[in-house]
Amino acid sequence: MTENIIDLRKADLTLGSAAAAVHVLKGIDLSIRAGEAAGIVGPSGSGKSTLLMVLAGLERLDSGEIIIAGEPLHGLSEDALADFRGRNIGIVFQSFHLISNMTALENVAVPLELANVPNAFAIAERELKAVGLGERLSHYPGQLSGGEQQRVAIARALAPSPKVLIADEPTGNLDTETGRQIADLLFSKQAERGMTLVLVTHDPSLAARCSRQIGVRSGRIESDSARISLKETA
Repeated sequence: MTENIIDLRKADLTLGSAAAAVHVLKGIDLSIRAGEAAGIVGPSGSGKSTLLMVLAGLERLDSGEIIIAGEPLHGLSEDALADFRGRNIGIVFQSFHLISNMTALENVAVPLELANVPNAFAIAERELKAVGLGERLSHYPGQLSGGEQQRVAIARALAPSPKVLIADEPTGNLDTETGRQIADLLFSKQAERGMTLVLVTHDPSLAARCSRQIGVRSGRIESDSARISLKETA
C-alpha cells in the first residue's frame, strides 16, 4: 500500500486576535498518499486556502500535528521549516510572485542558489525548457504573458524536485484556454515525476481532474471522495 506523505491530525488554527479572531481550521484530520492528486474545494471563507498554507508550511497550527514526508513540521524552528520547505515542497500561487527585475532564468535559479544547490542555472534552464520556455530565458516578467509567467512559477516550484507540489488557484488569473494549458502542464508534470499534487480551486472542471476531491466548509472537512470510495468498496 502507498504510504501517506501528508498527515494532518486534529489541526486547529485561529487567525487574528481578540474581537477580530476567526477560528479558521477546526480539528481537521487529513491524510494524503504519495503520488496522489488532491483537489481542495469549498466556498470563499471555508478555510481551504488556509489549509493549503498549513500544508505548505507557511502557516503554523495553534494545536495539532502536521507530518510531511515523515517530518513533524509543528516542532521545527523557522529556519529548519524554511529549509525543509525549500527541499520538499514546491508552491505555485495564483498571482505568480515573480521578481520583476529578474529574468525568467534568474527567477528560477536564484532560489536554488540561495539554497546552496549546485548548478542552479543549469537546473533552471532545464526546468524552463521542460515547461516550454526555452526561448524565453532572458525575458523579464513584464515581457511575458500571464500564462508564460505561470510557467516560470511552475518551473521555479519544480526545480528543487519537491516531493509535494502545492498550487493555490493556479489558473485563477488566466483565461479559459491558457488555464487549461497550465492545468495540463501541472498534471503532466505530477504524473511524470510521481509527485503529490495538492491544489485549491474554485473551478469544478479542474477539481474533477484530481484523483481525489476534498470539500471544506466552515473550517472542517465536509466531504472526501477517498473516504466515499473506501466505504463503497468495503
